[in-house]
Amino acid sequence: MSKLDYENLTSTAFQLRCTACGDIHNIDSKHRLCSCGKVLFADYDLEKAKETLDKSTFYNRRYDIWRMAEIMPVFKNKYRFTLGEGWTPLVKIVNLGEKLGLKNLYLKDESFNPTGSFKSRGLCAAVSRAVELGIKEFVIPTAGNAGAALAAYATRSNSKAHVFMPEDTPPFIVREIKALGADARLIEGLITDAGKMARKEAEENDWFDVSTLKEPYRVEGKKTMGLELAEQFDWSLPDVIVYPTGGGTGIIGMWKAFDELEQLGFIDSHRPRMISVQSSTCAPIVKAFEEGKDYAEFWENAHTIAAGLRVPAAIADYLILKTIRDSKGTAVAVDDLTIKIAMNQLAKEEGIMLSPEAAATVASLDILIDNKDISKDETIVIFGTGSGLTTPEEW
Repeated sequence: MSKLDYENLTSTAFQLRCTACGDIHNIDSKHRLCSCGKVLFADYDLEKAKETLDKSTFYNRRYDIWRMAEIMPVFKNKYRFTLGEGWTPLVKIVNLGEKLGLKNLYLKDESFNPTGSFKSRGLCAAVSRAVELGIKEFVIPTAGNAGAALAAYATRSNSKAHVFMPEDTPPFIVREIKALGADARLIEGLITDAGKMARKEAEENDWFDVSTLKEPYRVEGKKTMGLELAEQFDWSLPDVIVYPTGGGTGIIGMWKAFDELEQLGFIDSHRPRMISVQSSTCAPIVKAFEEGKDYAEFWENAHTIAAGLRVPAAIADYLILKTIRDSKGTAVAVDDLTIKIAMNQLAKEEGIMLSPEAAATVASLDILIDNKDISKDETIVIFGTGSGLTTPEEW
């Protein structure tokens, strides 16, 4: 397939479906949440997608999140904005793997994305589809990286971004967001407080809110991590995926991707065990998982050096917990000191600098081994969701 074919290649998305009540919504309308207040997913005509989506043509496809355009939510190629996001490297972790006794430990290194984290994927997809629907002004509450990604793709699409952040957001991220042309505002409190202010301003000014999973398309960008992982493993899946979990878009996005790939006939029914990692000082998903609950309680006094994990309440808690349980996975918490040690350990032993959020996956490996949640012969992928190159010096 040549690049020219993308001009005529369209999405097979045909409806939005509520992940809780099952209600169906029009794919061509501007939607955020279902009327019941829960998350919407895009459904695709996968039989139609098979007409052009063929593994034998992949050598000639583009290497970004639009690689499988048929199962992405944007219909016209001119709205598939890109800064080169996606198709990040899958690196075998040899030195640390040997020390831990893990023969097949891999890192999916998302720091190679344009704004230094996996947030580029979700915001690229969300902004692209929103602009296709006629939206030109966006708002987001963020701990940092999502705000930078929104700012970048808003600029790329000639749109406007308004970014609300907790007042303790690292200054370099604030500077980055401002440099990318966004309206950056610091709010007293946590990301939940930034979210309240963002919603208020959005209602007053008719801005479109692209908060985590409060619109249907960020998850479509994040699912491309799963699409890539399957292809990088030659259309098989690893035994285990270890994922740092704040809002949880990535973990449920990949689970959605695996289901779609199986229906397309690209993979079989084997699924990895999905392991969620959180900070011990903000671990609502871990607590709910351990208590056998379907929903997570708000985590009071949340704090951690891993700003992206400081999410005291996730709107998709029920989807995260279902994914973990359906995959026969687990959820674990790690403390800040262990995260710092893991950051330094990976840098010194593998030459890879990860953000605190990403390093939480490395920090969890000893716990998972001790608990027999992973074993030495399994193929294990940890997700390095962001770069440590911009980590403040005091960390």
